[in-house]
Amino acid sequence: MPDHREVTILGKPLRCPVCENSEFEERQGQLNTKVATFFDLDWTNPQATCYICSRCHYIQWFLEPPA
Repeated sequence: MPDHREVTILGKPLRCPVCENSEFEERQGQLNTKVATFFDLDWTNPQATCYICSRCHYIQWFLEPPA
């Protein structure tokens, strides 16, 4: 079972913009580019922190992990 928790971004609680839920699962996502994929260099692309709503599964992406 995924670990759902409340998340704070810049001192404010994160809310889902679709269903207003406040519990999320955290994952890492790869930000792929066409050029890196063409040359089989996807590993060079940055990663983002993703928060997935535990209710409607909407995904919110953050380029830098929240403090």
